Amino acid sequence: MKAVWNGTVVAESDDTVVFEGEHYFPADAVKPQYLLPSNSRSMCSVKGPATFHTLFVDGDAKPDAAWSHAEPSEAAAAIKGRIAFGRGVLVSEG
Repeated sequence: MKAVWNGTVVAESDDTVVFEGEHYFPADAVKPQYLLPSNSRSMCSVKGPATFHTLFVDGDAKPDAAWSHAEPSEAAAAIKGRIAFGRGVLVSEG
């Protein structure tokens, strides 16, 4: 699977986990030069607390375009250490 934003591959892995319709990439499959921390946080009743990240590619920023769950709920344990991408980021095979 690949995650592409602004014409740039920001993550690539054959080891994604699909949870609630979203592909979660291993954190080390996300290219760190395109990921910036965000102050945004949320709480999901199913997955637990989420931390957001901003994508930054070629001078363009997409705030809160990615998220992770450092301490997911037991039901979402499979997404620990993984990052998913939101609207505007194309996630596809190959």
